[in-house]
Amino acid sequence: MSISLLRARSARLTGLTAGAAAVALLATACGGTGAGSGSASAFSFLTINENTTVKTALTTLSTGACATADQALPLKVDTVPQASLDQKLQLLAGQNALPVQFAAGNAPATTEQLVKAGKVADLEARLRQLGVLDQLQPSAVSTIKALYGGKLAVLPYEYNIEGIFYNKKLFTANGLSVPTTWDQLVAAAGKLQSAGVQPFAASGQQGWPLTRLISGYLYRSLGPSAMQDVADGKAKLTDSQYVSAAQQVADLGAKGWFGKGVGSIDYDTAMNEFLTGKAAMLYMGSWALSNIADPEQDRIGADNVGFMPFPAVTGGKGAIDQYPSNVGLPMTLGTQLSDSKVGAWVSCIAKNYGATALKDQGSISGFKVNSTVPDKNAVTTQVRQTIAASKQSVLWFEALFSTKATTVSQTNAASLVTGAMSAQRFMQTVQDALDGR
Repeated sequence: MSISLLRARSARLTGLTAGAAAVALLATACGGTGAGSGSASAFSFLTINENTTVKTALTTLSTGACATADQALPLKVDTVPQASLDQKLQLLAGQNALPVQFAAGNAPATTEQLVKAGKVADLEARLRQLGVLDQLQPSAVSTIKALYGGKLAVLPYEYNIEGIFYNKKLFTANGLSVPTTWDQLVAAAGKLQSAGVQPFAASGQQGWPLTRLISGYLYRSLGPSAMQDVADGKAKLTDSQYVSAAQQVADLGAKGWFGKGVGSIDYDTAMNEFLTGKAAMLYMGSWALSNIADPEQDRIGADNVGFMPFPAVTGGKGAIDQYPSNVGLPMTLGTQLSDSKVGAWVSCIAKNYGATALKDQGSISGFKVNSTVPDKNAVTTQVRQTIAASKQSVLWFEALFSTKATTVSQTNAASLVTGAMSAQRFMQTVQDALDGR
């Protein structure tokens, strides 16, 4: 599996909420008062087999910028399959044996249970004490707090923003400028279609690249609280303005702008359609930068790829600089963060991780980059500058959904854009799943 697909999967998993049984087990297991006792004997780190980015960067730091911290408290990495992570965390929490740092579960609900049980350090307070809170990008902090009830519960070892990648050459050839409003985007897509160019590539098989268009429209029309209002019961997906957003996306599909057979298109195929010039635009996260930087995949050339935010909706309450974002597979720290040796490690990570991950792996994190690291291409520079300038982020369509509602949403997304399911029926079906029906 490609790194980009792992990141995409990680981005999607971040939005899932744990099943009731798993949360109940975790709440029971977390009856203790801490994540271990006494001083740490190692900077122990539990992560998943599928994610090699973080452990590779930390290993590099242990022999480089953080060598002093490592000599005082050696890095020790353990891994488990991602499917076994939540069960492993429950077991370790019940034994009062959580490591110093660990992948925080496949769902925000799992992490929230650990926080409530006193198993996770007060990261914001401790990072402020260490003098390194300012080493986190404000937009990454905003994303984390949106996911975890206003708390800085995890560290942003990965940070992805989402928007629309576009083919500069195709735009120029068809006399198009970058659209800043939804109406302009629709007009541009129509002009491309008339010229024989498929406007959008999207994976109907995965579903989420389509539902993210719905939430994008909702955030621009109703404002950044659009999906939180649904989660809080202040609004329903069946409300007229929510159905209207789904209808806007359905209309794109009705005009054939996602190409033929969108329901059977998988992630890699959609990526290939864009990178080989068969489609002019691709809604995707910044994890796609690794695909764009790979000349074997990117046949149109990285210099011909641009990035634009989801456009504004005329009269809407949202702002164009509010980017949907996620922190990949979240990582957090146990209560040993009060240990001075652990603090030295964390301070070093905060100051050096961003540059190390970017230089060695081309991975963008939510940490600031404090040394000069040449970007692989102009679009990477653009995305990094966008992240640095962004002050507020929003989530994605299923971020606050239950597992059932997430599945229902993503499996029916293709039916919405092919006309097999109306916008009203799609939103009703997802709302029913949210309501437990």
